[in-house]
Amino acid sequence: MIFEQHYLECLSQASYLIGDESTGRAVVVDPRRDVSPYLASAAEHGLAIELVIETHFHADFLSGHLEIADATGAAIAYGSKAETEFVSQKLAHGERIELGEVVLEIRHTPGHTPESISVVIYEHANDEVPFGVLTGDTMFIGDVGRPDLLSSKGVTSEELAGQLFDSLHEQLLSLPDETLLYPGHGAGSSCGKNLSSDTSCTIGRQRETNYALAPMTKQAFIEVVTTGQTAPPAYFAYDAMLNREIRPLLDEATPPEGLTIEQVVGRQAAGAVVLDTRSPEEFATGHLLGSVNIGMTGRYAEFAGGVIHPEAEILLISDHGSELEAKNRLARIGFDKVDGYLVNPLLAFAESPESVGRSSRVDVAGLTNAVDTVENLQLVDVRQPGETANGIIPGATTIPLTLLNDRLGDLDPSRPTLLYCAGGFRSSIAASRLKLAGFTDVSDLLGGFGAWEAAQTPASR
Repeated sequence: MIFEQHYLECLSQASYLIGDESTGRAVVVDPRRDVSPYLASAAEHGLAIELVIETHFHADFLSGHLEIADATGAAIAYGSKAETEFVSQKLAHGERIELGEVVLEIRHTPGHTPESISVVIYEHANDEVPFGVLTGDTMFIGDVGRPDLLSSKGVTSEELAGQLFDSLHEQLLSLPDETLLYPGHGAGSSCGKNLSSDTSCTIGRQRETNYALAPMTKQAFIEVVTTGQTAPPAYFAYDAMLNREIRPLLDEATPPEGLTIEQVVGRQAAGAVVLDTRSPEEFATGHLLGSVNIGMTGRYAEFAGGVIHPEAEILLISDHGSELEAKNRLARIGFDKVDGYLVNPLLAFAESPESVGRSSRVDVAGLTNAVDTVENLQLVDVRQPGETANGIIPGATTIPLTLLNDRLGDLDPSRPTLLYCAGGFRSSIAASRLKLAGFTDVSDLLGGFGAWEAAQTPASR
């Protein structure tokens, strides 16, 4: 058996290539959209990818099933409850897929979504103990899938949580303790609230340590898994629908078009979003007026999905040579209208100073002064609920960055506004987004809540 886990740190997303050396047949499970790594690995091992299995309709990324099918002729398969615009196979509960000596067994495990499945892997057909199980978003290391993402689609989170309880106990926990567990996501993903940074474990270890698998009633489980979840990025619903549909294929080899600053400013005036992918520090010293700052060192695509509309035309300002990566990482969440990039940004800024602005960033002393002296100050915390539960700066309004677009109406653009996050990365994104929305007096806190908390006396803390 050839077994590979492909892990994307920027989306905390895992996909898998499984092949049988005796026959050269292979399957890819939950592929990312830029599929060249699977094609290269299959060619290296002399494998033919015959099937793409999706464990469910993903919300956090746009899957590469159509790209693999186009490149290899592979069929696409889902659990039997999935309905797709494109041709796809429906996999029955208990169905076995024989690649040769390697056998895959399908188990229906609804709960995260109604159509969710898990894939049990046997290295040899007669093995009593499976090699492993690909659990998709049903079970993670340290957590289980969140059941609340479809609460507006005719099924309640409580109903899905009840299904999830049954799937875990009847299907996954019925596997031997030695069975390796390979999840669809790791730490940082918005698909759960307590995910480990480990990318594999065993069923037995999860039985002992996973808080959601501790002995409890179904009702208690429902209450546990439906509370305390992070606010999902706004693009999740968009991707969940797009993964069902026929849509354009990704060209992952061609960078966007190079543009002059006059062309960028002209398209910006016509409605395009200018996305500056440099660090907050570089952005602060000089940037195109009206641009949004989302540095590529962080969870770039996910953050973009929280503050940019999926159908927006996007123009990039990036470090030289990173334009293709910036485009492809946005394509991983289905943001395909990346139509150009600014050539030589620093030179362009120097030649067009009237188009350039700087960011207002304050330290803790500046924040303290603003709280004491600025009339009608609007203080905004853009961290997630799990972070703000441990404390906020007094007087702050909490709006997670992932929901900022939806909650712009909760803020007054005429008031001086000061934003903060944990360390200063997300607040730069939020500040640039507010300025794009017409807020005129916007600053963010250097070092974020961490810097503010470190500066407090024990008594004030």
